[in-house]
Amino acid sequence: MKQINFNKNDELQGTVVDLTHEGAGVVKIDDYPFFVEGALPGESVTIKVMKVGKTFGFARLMSVQTESPDRVPEKDIIGRQIGTMTLQHLAYPAQLKFKQHLVQSAFERLGKFKGVKVDETIGMEVPYEYRNKAQIPVRSVDGMLETGFFRKNSHQLVPVENFYIQHKNIDEAIVKVRDILRKYDIVPYNERNHNGEIRHIVVKRGHYTGQLMIILVTNKKRLQNIESITHDIVNTIDNVESVVLNFNNQEGNAILGRNNTVLHGTPYYTDKMLGLEFRVSPNSFFQVNTPQAEALYKLALEAADLNGTETVLDAYCGIGTISLALAKEAKQVYAMEIVHESIKMAKQNAKLNGIENAHFETGAADEILPKWSEEGVKFDVAVVDPPRKGLDDDFIQTLIAQNPKKIVYVSCNPSTCARDCRKFADAGYKLETVKPVDLFPQTAHTEVVVRLTK
Repeated sequence: MKQINFNKNDELQGTVVDLTHEGAGVVKIDDYPFFVEGALPGESVTIKVMKVGKTFGFARLMSVQTESPDRVPEKDIIGRQIGTMTLQHLAYPAQLKFKQHLVQSAFERLGKFKGVKVDETIGMEVPYEYRNKAQIPVRSVDGMLETGFFRKNSHQLVPVENFYIQHKNIDEAIVKVRDILRKYDIVPYNERNHNGEIRHIVVKRGHYTGQLMIILVTNKKRLQNIESITHDIVNTIDNVESVVLNFNNQEGNAILGRNNTVLHGTPYYTDKMLGLEFRVSPNSFFQVNTPQAEALYKLALEAADLNGTETVLDAYCGIGTISLALAKEAKQVYAMEIVHESIKMAKQNAKLNGIENAHFETGAADEILPKWSEEGVKFDVAVVDPPRKGLDDDFIQTLIAQNPKKIVYVSCNPSTCARDCRKFADAGYKLETVKPVDLFPQTAHTEVVVRLTK
């Protein structure tokens, strides 16, 4: 084993050779890699060692001697510190290339696909102010109720008023709610002793409708002066469709609890997607970047290539965003989702859009699919859109036994997607197209749509 001769606080010089999947620069010194946030490939840099491990270390970027032609000025230094805009120093066309390369390397390295062709990443014209949802922690900073975001890898709140990546109306609404909570001396949540009254402010906004849903996540079932707070929210913020009190007294990282009380308006807000109308409730999932989600779903529909005779599976269907678009072009759609509230919304959304050929059921994908198989339902096309951890192995085996002609895999994690696609490929499916879509500009995250055929 080679001896590592680096110590904390050493200042070193080197050249950046690559970016990690999280967007940090890789500087190799004597074949030992340091991960350096904010450094770009091709740059000569001075770094300061922060941590030395057995196989790699972490260092801080001190100065750049030779700049990459892809470097651009940072829009907001706080966005780097809190991890909401980790790639803002990289020019947007280069961000799109980085994401294409990320997907390519996942399919080659983890999926063991040789010579895979990955399309160019579909980007945005204006890669800022795209988020339609914000989940903002509320804490006490220097004795004052503040809203903002945690410094990376810590629970220290950094006050923020402009996030740059979410719609301006959302940023403005958060500041107004913050000021109202201050006015009524509401006590912010304290993680150490698990007391205080307010934990998070969640704001959801319809991209096409402009409707706002404001969710106050509380540590107590009742919030003092709640009627006055609600009255002030509705009277100082435009387009508030819904104000909800969400009760969550669980310790841990889950933002929303299960208990919702509607304080004003409806238990949902409404938005559109691909010309269809959707009601979105507090706990249900709706993609955070509406225009890019439409681009993503259009690719999924193209990959499904339906002619009206097919029975289609939509696994992990959420509130029915892909299911209802599929239903317009298929004979019938069977859709499943583990969150019961989402299925309830999906059924409402089908009704709202006059769609009668979509069947929704609550349950885990690896339980519902075998049940449908036993009932004799045969799928011609399967669309899957799983969470980051990818597909369960039992689900993959059941789907392979179903033998659909086409599988369309929509993924927010190229690594687990590549791993799962390898299992389908080993069962006789051909990897036809791999198309990345940038749903999260200024960050290292990317979505991908894959088409597999039998």
